[in-house]
Amino acid sequence: MRTQNYFRALNKISDRLAEGKDLKTTLYDVLGFISKQAGMEHLTVSLLNPLRNEIHIEVAYGLSESSTNRVRYKLGEGITGQAIKGETSIIIPKVSQTTQFMNKTRAISKDKEYSFWCVPIWCDNKVIGTLGADRGYDQYFNLNEAKEFLKVVCAMISSFVSSLEKKQYEKEQLKLETKRIKTELEDKYSIRNIVGSSSEMREVFSMVSRVSKSNATVLIRGESGTGKELVASSIHFNSKRSEFPFIKVNCAALPPALIESELFGHEKGAFTGAIKQKRGKFELANHGTIFLDEIGDISLDAQANLLRVLQEKEFDRVGGQNTIKIDVRVIAATNKNLEKCVEEGSFREDLYYRLNVFPIYMPALRERKSDVLLITEHFIEKYSKETGKEIARISTPAIDMLTQYHWPGNVRELENCIERAVLLCEDGVIHAHHLPPSLQTGQETGTMPIVSLEGAVANLEKEMIIDALKNTRGNIKNSAELLKTTVRKLAYKAEQYGISYKSYR
Repeated sequence: MRTQNYFRALNKISDRLAEGKDLKTTLYDVLGFISKQAGMEHLTVSLLNPLRNEIHIEVAYGLSESSTNRVRYKLGEGITGQAIKGETSIIIPKVSQTTQFMNKTRAISKDKEYSFWCVPIWCDNKVIGTLGADRGYDQYFNLNEAKEFLKVVCAMISSFVSSLEKKQYEKEQLKLETKRIKTELEDKYSIRNIVGSSSEMREVFSMVSRVSKSNATVLIRGESGTGKELVASSIHFNSKRSEFPFIKVNCAALPPALIESELFGHEKGAFTGAIKQKRGKFELANHGTIFLDEIGDISLDAQANLLRVLQEKEFDRVGGQNTIKIDVRVIAATNKNLEKCVEEGSFREDLYYRLNVFPIYMPALRERKSDVLLITEHFIEKYSKETGKEIARISTPAIDMLTQYHWPGNVRELENCIERAVLLCEDGVIHAHHLPPSLQTGQETGTMPIVSLEGAVANLEKEMIIDALKNTRGNIKNSAELLKTTVRKLAYKAEQYGISYKSYR
C-alpha cells in the first residue's frame, strides 16, 4: 500500500515538474505531494551557500515563513549540515534520542516523538542542498523505504534546486560586489582622502562635515584643479543619499543647444535628431545628487529652467507636456566670479542666490603651500603602486622646486608632475631633473627652461652632493667614493655651494 502511494507521488511530481516554471512554487507543490502520499508533516529544501559555507531553508512545507527565515546551519552543524558535509543520507528513527537534531524551526513538539530524514541533493557531482522530512514516529513504518523514495525525488528535482542555487549564488555575488563597490566609493570619496592639513583645508573639512548630513544646495568655488569635484563626491557619499545615484555634469562641455536636453531630457520628435524619448540627468539623479560643474557657463534659457527645478522640484522634458516631479540635491561648482557675471547680466541673480545656500571655497595650492609636500607624498604613493616602483624619497632640490613653484594648475598640475617624475625615476629617489621644465623656470608653460648651461650643471652637482651626503650620513670619504670623485674635489664643491656635510651626520 505504501509503495503505491510512493508511485502516485512520483507520477504527480513528474507531471508538476514538466509544467513547472516558477521554481519555488513548483518545489512547494512537490513537497505537498510528498506530504500527502508519504504522510510527512514538515518538509524543507535547504541550499548550501558556497560563498559563506552556510546552509539556509529555501522552500518549506508545513512550516511558517517566520520559523524558517532566520534558520542557518554551518557546514557540519546539525543533521542538515552533516548530510551535506558527509554527502550521505541520514535517518533519525527517534529525534528525542539524539543530540544532533537541533530543531531550529521549532516545528517538532516535545510532546510527540518524530522520525526524521535528510537526503542530499546532487548536481554536477556535488551536493548543493538537502531534502529534509519528518513524520510522527511509527514502529511499523519502513524508514529505509521512505529514504529510497526521497532519494528518487531528490534526483527528480535536482535541476530545479540547481537553478535556485545558481540564482541564490548570483544574488549573493551581486550583493557582495555592490557592498564592495559601495565601500570602495565611500573610501575613495571620504573626507580623509582630500589631502591637506593647512588651516584653509581644515576649514573645508569642517564645512563638508556640516553640510553632508543635510539636503542643502552647495556651491563650491575655486580655481580649476583645486579638487571641487572631489569635495562634491565626498558630500554625496557621506550623505543620506549615498545609496542613490551621483550624477556629474560638466556644463562647459555641453553645447548651448543641447544643454537643456541633457539636463531635462526630451520627447521623441522634439527636435531634429530626437528619434526617441530620452531621460535627462536630473531624472537619472532622482533621490540622489546631481553635480553641476562649471555652472557659470550655462545659457540664460537653461538657467531659467534650472531655477524652476531648484524652487519647485519639477521640470518638463524638451517637447514634453507632462510635468515631472523629482527629489534631487544640487551641488554646483564654478571657477568664475559669479557676482561679476550677475553684474554683467550673463548669470541670473535669483539663480545665484538659490545656488549660494552653502558656499564652500577651495583654496588654490599657492595659498596653502604647507600642503604641497603632503599632497606630493600622496601622489608618490599612488603612482608607485600603479607602476610597481619603490620610491624611497624625494631629493632636497626637488622639494625646494615644488615648494617654490606658484602652481597655476593647482593640485591637478602637481599630480601630473609627480606621475611624470615617478615614471622617469629609476633609482628610488625623485630628483629635480625628473620634474617638468616649467618647475625649473617657475613658468606655467612646458617650454625649455631659460637657464644657462653652467647654472643647470651647478644645480645637478649640488643635488648629487646633498643626496650622497644623506646616504652616507655626512661621511665625506664614503660620499666621494659614491660619486666617484676625490675627497678634495668633493670638499671644494661642497664649500662652493655652501653645503655643510657635518649637518648630515
